[in-house]
Amino acid sequence: MRTPHIQTHQPAQSDGPPTEEVPRGRNPYDELASLADNPLDDFLTEDATPGPQDDDAEEPWSPPNHRRGSRRRNRATGLPIVLRALVWVLTLACLVTLADRWALLYAEHKASDRLKDQLHLAAAPEVRIGGFPFLTQLAARRLDSVRVTVPDIPAHRVTLTQVTATADGIRIDGDGLTAVRGALVRQMHGRVLLSFADLNRELGASQVAFTAHGPGGIQARGSLHVAGHDLRLRADARIRRNGERGIATSVDGMRLDIGGLATYRPGTGPEEGLHLTRASARQLTRETEKIKAFLAVPEIVHRLGVPDSAVRAALHDEDELHRLTGAPRFLHDLTRVNLVDAALAHPKLLERMGLDLSLLTALTKLTRPQIADRFSFAFQLPKPSSGALRLQRVTVAKDGVHADVTGTGLLLGH
Repeated sequence: MRTPHIQTHQPAQSDGPPTEEVPRGRNPYDELASLADNPLDDFLTEDATPGPQDDDAEEPWSPPNHRRGSRRRNRATGLPIVLRALVWVLTLACLVTLADRWALLYAEHKASDRLKDQLHLAAAPEVRIGGFPFLTQLAARRLDSVRVTVPDIPAHRVTLTQVTATADGIRIDGDGLTAVRGALVRQMHGRVLLSFADLNRELGASQVAFTAHGPGGIQARGSLHVAGHDLRLRADARIRRNGERGIATSVDGMRLDIGGLATYRPGTGPEEGLHLTRASARQLTRETEKIKAFLAVPEIVHRLGVPDSAVRAALHDEDELHRLTGAPRFLHDLTRVNLVDAALAHPKLLERMGLDLSLLTALTKLTRPQIADRFSFAFQLPKPSSGALRLQRVTVAKDGVHADVTGTGLLLGH
């Protein structure tokens, strides 16, 4: 048996292919080995070959410089310390601010409850304490300012819509936040508002509306139900100060319009009573039968001031009648005649004029004080236990009645 010959790879010496013939029984592993270019040898050869980078591969040993590294670490570690200190300072400031605000809210809540109990209010007032910080003010037992807003204070027949007061220089009597016994208010300024919306609801009963009429006047316009008739109502009220702490009204200029026919003014003066309107008086002079019936009543003729001879001539001659009633002076005098007594004495005349006797009877029983009482109102500020509380000025604006209030030396909570 022939032993196979293993031939190692030798680089070719010529450019041509090898001429040696490969035997048929050659080991396949020898072919694989011959195909490789010996990369391991090349790798070993490259590593063994010195290059320019090998000159700096190793450096001589030298001792470490600890001082330089320590400086780097100190600068690097110093910045986090400053940041941590800043965070702690900010956190502490936030906690102190929160504590101050909490104490402020607590004090405002306690003051609101105490005012509600002392003034017997239906709703708790709104209390706002000014100045910052609050805890330092509390420690000094002195508050810079306090603003109190009280809504819906009952005042006899009406309700004060809002009372706002700002107090300055307040001395606290107490030993701490939870042991405040009272306070001394050296000076206080406030304002009282009585809105027309409340007046309409409480006095108008949805039938009368109140509006401003000048700096100190109020108009009341609406309707009044009398003897089954809805009469148009007009009234004027004047606002005045009643003493140092009160406000009152005086109602005048009241009139009830009976359609376009007549106007009734309660009272006993020359302008009071039942009077024809100018339009109805002009219409009356144009109707011959009605004006003759009107001139046939002696009380009316006497109040007109027309001579009896002129009246007799007018009743018998239509030309004289037109001459008499067509004069501008006659029309003016006719509207100034009070028809109450004459109409009650001559009910037929009342019917011919289109007036209801039951309505006139009810109007005569409706006195001026009774009508005025429907629209008059007054209120009085409470008298303080110490100090002074005064109304300074009362004005009427678009939204209602305003009154300025001042106070000095007020002692609260005792």
